[in-house]
Amino acid sequence: MADGKILPAAFDVEAANQRLAAMTAPERIGWALEHLPEAHIISTSFGIQAAVSLHLLTRQRPDIPVVFIDTGYLFPETYRFADELTERLSLNLKVYRPDISSAWLEARFGKLWDEGTDGLDRYNRLSKLEPMQHALEELQVATWFSGLRRQQSKSRAATPFLRFQQGRYRVYPIADWNNRDVWRYLKANDLPYHPLFEQGYVSVGDVQTTRPLEPGMAEEDTRFFGLQRECGLHTSL
Repeated sequence: MADGKILPAAFDVEAANQRLAAMTAPERIGWALEHLPEAHIISTSFGIQAAVSLHLLTRQRPDIPVVFIDTGYLFPETYRFADELTERLSLNLKVYRPDISSAWLEARFGKLWDEGTDGLDRYNRLSKLEPMQHALEELQVATWFSGLRRQQSKSRAATPFLRFQQGRYRVYPIADWNNRDVWRYLKANDLPYHPLFEQGYVSVGDVQTTRPLEPGMAEEDTRFFGLQRECGLHTSL
């Protein structure tokens, strides 16, 4: 793999992952910003550990677009957390929403999340995937950063540092971080967890599909009633 700018068509993702494995998270971000094509974005749900990736990215690219999908069903604490981090980190926030409001969605389709995996898939497509696809197209995204970690769930256990998926590069700079790494970074940089962390939440999405962690539960059981872990943003798109 050459050291200079690398054209997507000639990019060796497997070799890049080997190289990235020996780097720190900030080094991975610097490498990706230098070598991977524009436009770059980072997506966030303003979840439990959101401050880590947002801080890491904006230290090197302060104006990077931060894409946030507002489903209309987020916790009040999430909206306030989004406001707090946006102001504190001077985020270039780009908010995208479904084509119809949450009230209209329920009037038209009912409570899709109560209809098993098929209903959840349809709900996630309408409220999350379609707005994200709109963001990717409108911003002409070629490189997409996000904060997935292998420790978060079985479905993320094999997350690489870099993948090429559906015509875009996906970069996961903290894929190998564990929960203690997250805590150390937040503490060292005086950054907060999501407010609901103190109430036992280890992952935060929509109000109706998120539960706090209880004894005997795996972390992935706290989302989507334990039926699935992923909404599709990091698998379908």
